[in-house]
Amino acid sequence: MAYGQAENPALSIPTHLDAVDYPVWREQLVRAAEDNGADVNVINVLKFLPRTRYESKVEVMRDLAEAARRFAMGGLRDDDGVDRDRRNIGRDLVENAPEGNSRHP
Repeated sequence: MAYGQAENPALSIPTHLDAVDYPVWREQLVRAAEDNGADVNVINVLKFLPRTRYESKVEVMRDLAEAARRFAMGGLRDDDGVDRDRRNIGRDLVENAPEGNSRHP
């Protein structure tokens, strides 16, 4: 899915976010994207945004970035049940390093 310029506008989420007046309900974002000929993947992403109401395009973009980050992490939890995030990437490799191996990542 496209987030920037020079891509197919149907795949560019920001293009569809510009088509609405804020504040906006999530359902209105979805309808606006559908009306603008958005790709089905863009529409599905908008349908699953966590908030039901957005005060600005910045709020939508933040939630999209967080969703992309979680998707990139595989939505997995660490062995201790904590959601993986940037703060604990590689922690297990350091804390549980085999004897004789460097504990520095």
